[in-house]
Amino acid sequence: MTNRRTAAALCALAIVLAAVAARPAADDPPEYGPPTGTLVVVGGGSLDGTGIVERFIQLAGGPDASFVIVPTAGGNRNPDGSVRAYTEEDVVGPWVKRGIRNVRMLHTHDPKVADTEAFAAVLRSANGVWFSGGRQWNIVDSYMNTLTYREFHNVLARGGVIGGTSAGATIQGDYLVRGAIAGPQVMMTPEKEHERGFNFLRRSAIDQHINTRNRWDDLIPVIQKMPELLGIGLSEGTAIIVTGDRLEVVGKWKVAIHDNTRLYQPWEKPYFVLSAGDVFNMKTRKLEKLGTGAAGRGGRGEARGERIGERE
Repeated sequence: MTNRRTAAALCALAIVLAAVAARPAADDPPEYGPPTGTLVVVGGGSLDGTGIVERFIQLAGGPDASFVIVPTAGGNRNPDGSVRAYTEEDVVGPWVKRGIRNVRMLHTHDPKVADTEAFAAVLRSANGVWFSGGRQWNIVDSYMNTLTYREFHNVLARGGVIGGTSAGATIQGDYLVRGAIAGPQVMMTPEKEHERGFNFLRRSAIDQHINTRNRWDDLIPVIQKMPELLGIGLSEGTAIIVTGDRLEVVGKWKVAIHDNTRLYQPWEKPYFVLSAGDVFNMKTRKLEKLGTGAAGRGGRGEARGERIGERE
């Protein structure tokens, strides 16, 4: 009897161990997206009719949630060197029109201010943070390695959502493309302090406006130099919604994925294209769901409508 019980126990243990070993990789900690929370990464342009802003609001908890808008990419200083001022009414106005009731602006040009409790405190209750467009190195200059930077990450750790468009998309990646002060035409900055983004989406380099500004191939040299990165090029009016290691394409047009682990033919571009509704697993590098592929009303043309935080 004892031998039978021992054998049965060993058999049960073997089944449990086999189940653990066979557990899908999706159950493991994510390698790319944040362990908790959600990212909304937008390629710029008008978002009217795309459902992207509505999705961001819903992910944060709806119109009654707490929102913080960061306009800093629009510039810290004017051409004459004076400090640029932002009016909260102007920054949050488009969001109020979208129906949200609790929204604040967060901006400073001074990292010493960004490192204070008084400045960063508003993020402690935030459910959603949105980075507006402009030049991404301004965001780095203001917030990198400050208390505010850590509180951005804590928004995700609490299960919140971080979104951003154009420069506000690129800042969410690891390597910061177009981070040079000289201009956005420089893909890989010579300035060490502007080489890194905020790393919400790890092991990635994010570009934007790839359709209207013909930037489809611009990530190629970046991924050639840093093949460990996943390159993500976003069309205008288009976003990826990131949860864990999965991204879902939403919006009007296409997303280019520069995946160095994939075998390309000599006549092919070294990237492939995802469409609206597609779900891609960045960890397994597999397409998990095929969407409709519809480009939507925007197509390749420049969409019209009010731009949420778009300053380029």
